[in-house]
Amino acid sequence: MGFARACSVALVGVEGVVVEVQADLEPGVAAFTLVGLPDKSLVESKDRVRAAVVNSGGEWPQKKLTVGLSPASVPKSGSGFDLAVAVAVLGAAERVDPRAIADLVLIGELGLDGRVRPVRGVLPAVLAAAEAGYRQVVVPERTAGEASLVPGVSVLGVRTLRQLIAILTDEPVPDEPAETGEGRPDPLLAGLMVPGAGVGTGLAAGLGERDGHRPDLADVAGQTAARTALEVAAAGGHHLLLHGPPGAGKTMLAERLAGVLPPLTKQESLEVTAVHSVAGMLPPGEPLVRTAPYCAPHHSATMQSLVGGGNGMPRPGAVSLAHRGILFLDEAPEFSGRALDALRQPLESGHVVVARSAGVVRLPARFLMILAANPCPCGRHTLHGAGCDCPPSAIRRYQARLSGPLLDRVDLRVEVQPVHRADLVGQGGRGESTAVVAARVREARARSAARLEGTPWQVNSEVPGHELRTRWPVAPGALDTAERDLERGLLTARGLDRVLRVAWTVADLAGRRCPDARDVDLALELRTGIARGARSGAGREPAGADAGIASGGLS
Repeated sequence: MGFARACSVALVGVEGVVVEVQADLEPGVAAFTLVGLPDKSLVESKDRVRAAVVNSGGEWPQKKLTVGLSPASVPKSGSGFDLAVAVAVLGAAERVDPRAIADLVLIGELGLDGRVRPVRGVLPAVLAAAEAGYRQVVVPERTAGEASLVPGVSVLGVRTLRQLIAILTDEPVPDEPAETGEGRPDPLLAGLMVPGAGVGTGLAAGLGERDGHRPDLADVAGQTAARTALEVAAAGGHHLLLHGPPGAGKTMLAERLAGVLPPLTKQESLEVTAVHSVAGMLPPGEPLVRTAPYCAPHHSATMQSLVGGGNGMPRPGAVSLAHRGILFLDEAPEFSGRALDALRQPLESGHVVVARSAGVVRLPARFLMILAANPCPCGRHTLHGAGCDCPPSAIRRYQARLSGPLLDRVDLRVEVQPVHRADLVGQGGRGESTAVVAARVREARARSAARLEGTPWQVNSEVPGHELRTRWPVAPGALDTAERDLERGLLTARGLDRVLRVAWTVADLAGRRCPDARDVDLALELRTGIARGARSGAGREPAGADAGIASGGLS
């Protein structure tokens, strides 16, 4: 009788559980039994592993073979257990030393010829192994860079099972040539990129890039108020609603927000990379995502595609693919009401819990949401003399598709007016470039980060209102206007807290130590659309270098 064990990792959402792969050989009729809640693709590993071992020069044991995946109560899915099963079987057959593989974590799919094929979710799997105390990991060569992002773990990338057997037995390691011919795609990368797994998602670096030109805020003509709201949204992580007629530039503005956001921190990069790795969205050759993701699902998207779901174990949805980035919902009233209302919980908590019959998964979902909406079905309701034929009842129904509880969670609501001829044709209507605005956003985030150091919050939009009122008081009398709006019913209690958060972001952009009445008035205007105080007239021109957002009109 022979026994050996190795380790692998089962992914539940973007979290991993270390699984002990046990192989037991007993005298009897040759048979291969796999137990431990495997799914269909894992059950088929019996044939893949047998063929891979034989084609790698090994001898398949002609005995009764039982492979157990422990803990047996955790569902296991995918082909990433192939490598661990093969090594455990070889250890039970004493082809390799069982002691050398007992604490070895192996992740990878095996081809019938013995090649080790990459699988999705290597980064979260290695993170789970490191947290469990394992320090040696074997992964496919193609994903070694992704696994090496985890500190304190020794990563071995192998191309074939034959190479791994040679390393474990201290034999000369054969040089396995790559199978890809020049000019042909690499077939091994097919396991990393899953067609149809994304929901209109992409990285900001390649968003809209054509012939080396990236979208720039300088391309936007006019739209001073919308540009101000865009900058405030980027600096504080505030959700934004852009509503106005078609062709005013709502989508154009939203697509340029990704370039204004600062680069991801190391921890944020690991979180985003883990989600994209599980979803099969990582670009080849880029193991670490350093820019904020941008996800723009079509308005026909279902609730499951937005928050996560699918057959079996739930998969990350659009809100998770946009984690630490932007979720842009163009033509927001055209989305299903159930799908939109499903966003309310992740907007508050920063994560989404998806419960299905196969299990309960907690997925990260800390994103910046941008909504774009027309005023009516034809889009011409707010245009004078444009001939809107929509009856009042149709306009009310269309606008009511964005529910009150959802809009209450949107900090900034800006009406995007049609661009004037002077702004579009002349040079005076061009605003600042993305680089200039992004520099101010980075400075504002640095101020808020210094203030929030030692707290669980990173940006102003995450800070609870109670903490803002008690730990960081505003200037005396600054909230008088907002409190009057609360008494008149123009603001809810949640709305008052969000106005306070926006006011802190405006103060950070302007370089002030705490918000004053001007900052609160601007925050109220960006939320309600009603001009307040000094901004009710034509006072939208730059107020000097200390204004913070020179082109946006902070004063």
